[in-house]
Amino acid sequence: MASGESAGYVLGVDAGNTKTIALVARTDGPIVGAGRGGCGDVYGENGVDGALAAVAEAVESALGAAAVRRHDLTVGLFSMAGADWPEDVDFLLAAMGERGFGRTVRVVNDAIGALRAGSADGTGVVVACGTGIAIGARAADGRAWHSGFWAEPHGSQELARRTFRAVLHAELGIEPPTSLTGQVIGFLGRRGVEDALHLLTARDAVVRPRDLAGLSRVLLDEAAGGDAVARRIVAEQGTVLGDYAVAAARRVGIDGTAFTLVLTGGVFRHPACQLAEAVVARVRTASPAARSVRGGFEPAVGALFLALEIAGIPIDEALLTRLVPTIPAASFFAT
Repeated sequence: MASGESAGYVLGVDAGNTKTIALVARTDGPIVGAGRGGCGDVYGENGVDGALAAVAEAVESALGAAAVRRHDLTVGLFSMAGADWPEDVDFLLAAMGERGFGRTVRVVNDAIGALRAGSADGTGVVVACGTGIAIGARAADGRAWHSGFWAEPHGSQELARRTFRAVLHAELGIEPPTSLTGQVIGFLGRRGVEDALHLLTARDAVVRPRDLAGLSRVLLDEAAGGDAVARRIVAEQGTVLGDYAVAAARRVGIDGTAFTLVLTGGVFRHPACQLAEAVVARVRTASPAARSVRGGFEPAVGALFLALEIAGIPIDEALLTRLVPTIPAASFFAT
């Protein structure tokens, strides 16, 4: 930016099933406003209107914190769960444009924002594993692909479902005994397996299967501790995620190359390494030189990077030096 030139502003939004995060930054780097909202997935439990309201809440909160007006936004980049089909993107583009969330507005699937957050050049493959999964790929020539409805649910809710099923099967003698049993009973605060099952299935049950996503942490804990049943579940899930990653790389023509494999999302933030190792092992059967990166920036920061690039601002060391210290604390992004 030339001396004396006033800063413009860009908006980066990561809209997921659990939460929506909006970040406003000056075009010379610093983040000046941040906001949160609820589920921003138009296919989510709150429906289209609820998702749009959650995104608007996050954006307006970020704009208010930054003391920036909508018409000051040069670019608004929305990385969104639910931007799965072309008509979804068209609908969301129109919705965000009508709200004035950027003179230029772009919408991508949330996998692409997550990939940009973990890959230095925005290319490669991402496996984002949180409440659900988002898998995407982007090649240097611009070809991109995301899993959308191609992928079955394999996030924390699926891990929790398989964990609980393993405990039921162990109790009935269908599968071997597992340390998951005691941990699941303790997690639910019940007296035994049947009591836990009743908690979830009674006519007046107030705990629903989707409320058990925290059992994914129990599963990863026990896998790290060596429990054979837990390790088997984690290995199988990692292989499935790896299968999707291999397919994503193939879709954009980077399979067999030394691409960046980004592993991100709440499940991969767990310190245990078994799930990540299983994903990487599967990917390297097809692309032995793939380079794995675990974590990286928050997906909302990836959306901000994409917004800055659309505005013609390179994500170089000088910009990162100004931007990184202004990223909100980890607690702001926590689910």
